[in-house]
Amino acid sequence: MFFSTVFIAMREIRANLMRSILTTLGIIIGVGAVIIVVSLGNGATQQVQNDLSELGNNLLALVPGDQNQGSANRLVQMFTEDDVDAIREQVPSVLMVAPVLTQVVMAVNGNENYGSSVRGTTNDYFAIRNLDVVRGRTFTAGELRSGRPVCVIGETVRRELFGVQDPVGAEIRLSANSEVNCEVIGLLEEKGADTFGNDQDDFMVAPLAMVQRRLAGNRDVTLVFMNAVSDEAREDAIEGVTQLMRERRRVRDDQDSDFFIQDLKEVQAQIAQVTGIMTIFVSAIAGISLLVGGIGVMNIMLVSVTERTREIGIRLAIGAQEMDVLIQFLVEAILLSIMGGIIGVAVGVGVSYLAAGALGFPFLVSQEAVIIAVVFSGIIGIAFGFFPAFRAARLDPIEALRYE
Repeated sequence: MFFSTVFIAMREIRANLMRSILTTLGIIIGVGAVIIVVSLGNGATQQVQNDLSELGNNLLALVPGDQNQGSANRLVQMFTEDDVDAIREQVPSVLMVAPVLTQVVMAVNGNENYGSSVRGTTNDYFAIRNLDVVRGRTFTAGELRSGRPVCVIGETVRRELFGVQDPVGAEIRLSANSEVNCEVIGLLEEKGADTFGNDQDDFMVAPLAMVQRRLAGNRDVTLVFMNAVSDEAREDAIEGVTQLMRERRRVRDDQDSDFFIQDLKEVQAQIAQVTGIMTIFVSAIAGISLLVGGIGVMNIMLVSVTERTREIGIRLAIGAQEMDVLIQFLVEAILLSIMGGIIGVAVGVGVSYLAAGALGFPFLVSQEAVIIAVVFSGIIGIAFGFFPAFRAARLDPIEALRYE
């Protein structure tokens, strides 16, 4: 009985195929939109997490100034190398510490010049930030101690200054507050742009002492990168560094800290939360399309009942029960909705694949979203198909047979 009911329903849908497809258009759009939004949201979140993971494992950044203003205000008290040594020696939950002083420079090689930045730091910076040197080497202890003018450059700097040439061993001129000739001793592995379009290869790394003495003309440390010994130790590291720095910077108990610690785990959580909210918001809008599609299904089913009034009368007259007629039309409505849901899933997956490729996101299709979309389509069919089915079942056989 059930299979014959489904067969009759499929026959009626196939007999008016174009009308059936147009009927389910709202459901197709709604389901497709949900799949696209959820897939791209998951892909964007995963891409951001990948980008943040590439910055370093258990990475913490100690930044001077108010958290709302960052270090843009140059009146704030910078850090010192003694602060860095204190963190390294007195906070056991911190594995490595790398002081950083960034200086904007004009780099010149022959007739080529390029504006970039130099990050004065130590060798720990490479390990903390997951930076691999693919050609050449990092700094020796003597170069770090003496501030010898040597540097490791990113791929963008190499491309702009050297083209296809090997930069290792060449000498470039860096101009900031003063000029210095710097030997290129290494080339960093290319990372490309991050999720937000920032070039991760557009910088150079040099010994901290060199940048302080020869380019910046001061002993400042504007940023301190650290990594915790483990993911579980992050909170201990944050608490330990905060307490130590408040003591060293003589911050009273009733005062706010004049520095803050940025935790990438918190950034990941915030991005995931924002993406989740946007996904829910856009999915709610897509739900309106599903409701519109459901209304379309109900209207077409009412038209179908009117067109098949004599057929209904004949079935009732030869012994069919009202429940049989109700189930017949309800199955048609459900099949229409599920068909729209399946087409919507196919459209959503296809568009998501193309969009993810264009945006550079991982292609992630949520199985839960697909299942929920198809099930919800069936629920739409039941909800909006019941009234036409009930109306068909309640027709008077005699009046139905008289219908022209």
